[in-house]
Amino acid sequence: MADKKDNQNKSKRTSRFSDMLLQVTNDLAKTKSLDEALETLVKITTSTIGAERGTIFLNDASTGELYSRIAQGNFRREIRILNTKGVAGWVFSKNQGVIIHDAYKDERFNKAVDVRTGFRTKSILCAPLRTVSGEKIGVSQILNKIDCEFEQEDLDLLEAMTEQAAIAIQGNIIVEQIEAARKQELEFLDVVSQVSSELELTPLLQKIITTISTMLDCERATLFINDEKTNELYTEVGEGLDEKSTIRIPNHLGISGTVFTSGKAVNIPHAYADLRFNPSFDKQTGFFTRSILCMPVFSKAGKAIGVSQVLNKRGGAFNAEDEKRLAAFTSQISMGIENAKLFDDVQSQMNYSQSILSSMHDAVLTLDENGVIKTCNPAGLRILKIPHEAAVLEQKASLLFGGPNEWLLKKLEAVNENEEFLDAELQIEGETLSVNITLTPLLGKIKSKDEGEGDTGGEGILTSKPNIIGAMLMIEDISSEKRMKSTMSRYMDPELADQLMTADGNNEDVMGGKQSVGTVLFSDVRSFTTITEELGAQGTVKLLNDYFTIMVDCITDEGGMLDKFIGDAMMCIFGTPVPHDDDPDRAVRAAIRMMTDLKIFNDKRAMEGKMPIDHGMGINTDSIVSGNIGSPKRMDY
Repeated sequence: MADKKDNQNKSKRTSRFSDMLLQVTNDLAKTKSLDEALETLVKITTSTIGAERGTIFLNDASTGELYSRIAQGNFRREIRILNTKGVAGWVFSKNQGVIIHDAYKDERFNKAVDVRTGFRTKSILCAPLRTVSGEKIGVSQILNKIDCEFEQEDLDLLEAMTEQAAIAIQGNIIVEQIEAARKQELEFLDVVSQVSSELELTPLLQKIITTISTMLDCERATLFINDEKTNELYTEVGEGLDEKSTIRIPNHLGISGTVFTSGKAVNIPHAYADLRFNPSFDKQTGFFTRSILCMPVFSKAGKAIGVSQVLNKRGGAFNAEDEKRLAAFTSQISMGIENAKLFDDVQSQMNYSQSILSSMHDAVLTLDENGVIKTCNPAGLRILKIPHEAAVLEQKASLLFGGPNEWLLKKLEAVNENEEFLDAELQIEGETLSVNITLTPLLGKIKSKDEGEGDTGGEGILTSKPNIIGAMLMIEDISSEKRMKSTMSRYMDPELADQLMTADGNNEDVMGGKQSVGTVLFSDVRSFTTITEELGAQGTVKLLNDYFTIMVDCITDEGGMLDKFIGDAMMCIFGTPVPHDDDPDRAVRAAIRMMTDLKIFNDKRAMEGKMPIDHGMGINTDSIVSGNIGSPKRMDY
């Protein structure tokens, strides 16, 4: 009877065991994701065995780590441990289950997890998660059996349930990997399409940086571009950088330089353990670099044009999959970087040329081979009295230079023959401008015979030649005002000439005197009568010219104004028309230099066998009246 009863109990247990495994299969079959399957398995195992908490660890073969995707209770964040460490690591590496009645007495137990969570682990039941073929894919761990201790029967039950669930879990893993790969591929294609459509370098780099950070789930990313002129890697775009900050490093130093020069990727799991890492950047920014993945960027021709660098992958170090994804991404966007860099260089060159044209005081116009005006700088608008750029661009030159200026069109017709300089006059809105005109042909790529020469479409002003693409017209305004100023500056102080030129032709405004405090320096040659008798008229004139040339420099270098020559004498003024705080000192310094320079002059004359000369000087500071005296038709200062 007892044997019969035992057989019945054993049969019932076997039936319940089979029903339980069938329930595991059915429940997992209803799940739609890996997370849901893991959560279901944890609930079944903990409730069936009667424990407080359970966790499923899956093996990450790429990193050699066990990670939990879900944990029962309030501890739900991902946990990663080496697949050889701790109780779970021991079970996985040994491929056998274990029962631990007192966790804190077992050296394999990691107490740090309890410290972080506040949970108290008492006992542990842990079994490997194996497929039917015996392949290890993870570990199932149950904590703190309620009311009693874990037994061998519990371990057998856990191993059976996990083995039954392994097929479904492995299937979900494969499906998730396929879905993730498909999603990544679609996102990758979409991102590459968006990035490749950007032509401006800075926005392109910003898009690339954002994409790399998201794609690799890292804290920071930077893309360095090689500057061939300076042999430096530089970037203006990077996470953690100020908007206007630029990083420049020699393209052969550090980790980035090593990657650029070698053309090989570098994956560093522990940055501070690598001698190539420069910790000064961390000190400057306050950022702590843990891991680094650095990848060269090649052009279509296989030439290294930059380096992409990502820092601190969340959840661990960068793996081989990250390297593949970054390499694939950089290979796809390298063409976009080259195009954007070329566009940026062209744009910079255009801006540079435009800045030069804008800063020029001369008018500069360019025309195509049909005589259509293509560009006109601000000085051209001003000199030619054109209200705005749109009024002249894409217009025929004949509309701008018609009537009395038609002679210029004939010059344009012959511009392809040679460069020409003209000193001429232009009639602009009834005003005559004295100008210097330079006509220069614009040379382009020489056309081959196969390219032919089609219809230019409209009457052409310029004679068509294969290597002529247009003409450049430069106009320098040298009107009478500028010529007069240049001439007047030879006869009076340039500052005085400026004052007279700004009077707008009103002579009454420049007549009269102005009272001010000034310093007068008077100088004349001693014994001049004796000198003239000895040298004669021609010799005296030459001597005075040599003498005055030296003395005038002494005056002007100290900011003085030469008022007039009176025979062998000079009258100079300090303090008018431009006053200074130290005009008396300036006059004294000028006088001292005059005496010093005269000695040098006399030494030279003595070497030539000529007689020396001497001069006397007087300096006085007082109130003076300075201005123009005479008639409106003729006056002196």
